[in-house]
Amino acid sequence: MTQTLKSSDVRSNWSQLLNKVFKEQTRVIVEKSGIPIAAVISAEDLARLTRLEEERNERFKVIDRMRAAFKDIPDDEIEHQVDKAVAEVRVSKRSTTA
Repeated sequence: MTQTLKSSDVRSNWSQLLNKVFKEQTRVIVEKSGIPIAAVISAEDLARLTRLEEERNERFKVIDRMRAAFKDIPDDEIEHQVDKAVAEVRVSKRSTTA
């Protein structure tokens, strides 16, 4: 469950909120003047978020390496070659399943 609270309410209930977050009963979005400014999450949630960010960054490194490898090839040529390869695979799959 995620709660959205005003920063003044968070300040006045800080100890209770920390206990709830620690027990993973809630996550808290802190608002100031109706604008979300922070979140209070458990250490386990933070570890999970950090791990997901690292995995995402690794995936994007692969994309960046692919982009660098094909930087001198026009986009339309890449699209043409991809379409051609996909069509070949589809034909190959049809002939092996038939």
